[in-house]
Amino acid sequence: MKRGKSKVDPAPPSTLFLFGAHGDLVKRLLMPAVYNLARDGLLDDNLHIVGVDHNQVGDAEFAQRLHDFILEQARAKNPDTAGNAIDPAVWGKLAERISYLTGDFTDDETYQAIGRKIQETGTGNAVFYLATSPRFFREVSRRLGRAGLLYERPEAYRRVVVEKPFGHDLPSAEALNRDLLQDMSEAQIYRIDHYLGKETVQNIMTSRFSNGIFEAFWNNHYIDHVQITAAETVGVETRGSFYDSTGALRDMVPNHLFQLLAMVAMEPPAAFGADAVRGEKAKVIASIRPWSKEEARANSVRAQYANNGKLASYREEPKVEPDSRTETYVALKVMVDNWRWVGVPFYLRTGKRLGVRDTEIAICFKPAPYAQFRDTEVDRLKPNYLTIQIQPNEGMYFDLQAKRPGQALVMEDVKLGFAYKDYFQMAPSTGYETLIYDCLTGDQTLFQRADNIENGWRVVQPFLDAWAEGGEVHEYPAGSEGPDAADQLLARDGRKWQPLG
Repeated sequence: MKRGKSKVDPAPPSTLFLFGAHGDLVKRLLMPAVYNLARDGLLDDNLHIVGVDHNQVGDAEFAQRLHDFILEQARAKNPDTAGNAIDPAVWGKLAERISYLTGDFTDDETYQAIGRKIQETGTGNAVFYLATSPRFFREVSRRLGRAGLLYERPEAYRRVVVEKPFGHDLPSAEALNRDLLQDMSEAQIYRIDHYLGKETVQNIMTSRFSNGIFEAFWNNHYIDHVQITAAETVGVETRGSFYDSTGALRDMVPNHLFQLLAMVAMEPPAAFGADAVRGEKAKVIASIRPWSKEEARANSVRAQYANNGKLASYREEPKVEPDSRTETYVALKVMVDNWRWVGVPFYLRTGKRLGVRDTEIAICFKPAPYAQFRDTEVDRLKPNYLTIQIQPNEGMYFDLQAKRPGQALVMEDVKLGFAYKDYFQMAPSTGYETLIYDCLTGDQTLFQRADNIENGWRVVQPFLDAWAEGGEVHEYPAGSEGPDAADQLLARDGRKWQPLG
């Protein structure tokens, strides 16, 4: 994303290689995002897309499959407007530059063919997107380096995009970073977190640092605590095997939730460039207090969704072990020990098969120091919340107290704020458009750096170690707001979660 510009230029010519071209990520998110960029005039006419996978498919058939899948997804979402999902002129122009390479990720011949394809396209620039299983990350990067495909020249960049998970614990994350950096420089690695492509997430920094009213009270003098929530209504669906070896903590906390925490808690960067912004985020994650195993156990809750009579329990899902202890819900309390935030708890929660789809940040301000309403029913004032809704109803809202009209003094909660849909025309998107564009243009602001990844796992590791020794895995009914134990985690501090939604 070009920051500080009102007009955005098309990305330079490049060849985008999609490893794992037949996977859901490419079909559901990446190619629709590429189409949207083409629709908006943000791709050079000499951008080439090359799918790489082991299946035997021709160029035209591969392009047609992608076209049909985008239409199928559009019909599923809104049958009435599906016919407008693809502009034939835009797609026709894009399809001419879509091709396919059949190859084994572990075969050097595949990488020789990739080298020939770069020569054929004549762009010089190349982006290698690893939309593969994590077990191939090291393999692909190593073979790209061995084939000389990561060597950059002033007129030809080479970049590698790595999807999460970036390891499954601290040692594996350190090993992955070490391996990647053997083949390329940090400036060539784009560790992608699709949450950072959401407009509302990017708006956190804009709202904080462009509105002077926020800075005065954005600290521990006025903020009591912060809640960060990522709630999903879906279960594990067809991903039971993957999820059972991962769990909610690994899947969501060291990447998505910590990135949201960093945006809320970071200091103002010296400039809105990649190095300055990522440096401030890294400082925040490095400032999170490292719990001991005992403290981690006391400041966390893990749970699985249970059968509610209509929806299956987690252990009844396909490819999930019947005695699994893998968590589908996690709630944590963490502390950021720096000058601005010392003493302010950050409560994080995420879970599957909850009652509402809701990703939000709720910033709770300390209540007014004195209630002037003695001898009335209003003897204690509620705290004010600033809620940043990330999905599904993007917006920002302030909860205030106001007097209900009438003779009696009765307080009512009122909201001030805005919904994105009411103020802005927002074209359909997958959330990957900004990230793909930034990768093509060389802007790493919204991508994670090695130290940020490792610091996140350093915070999470005590929880993993504590849970490996046992402890209770709570249950919560599918379709509920989560386990009672999560409520108790906050209740012991005299606080409570904001209702979902």
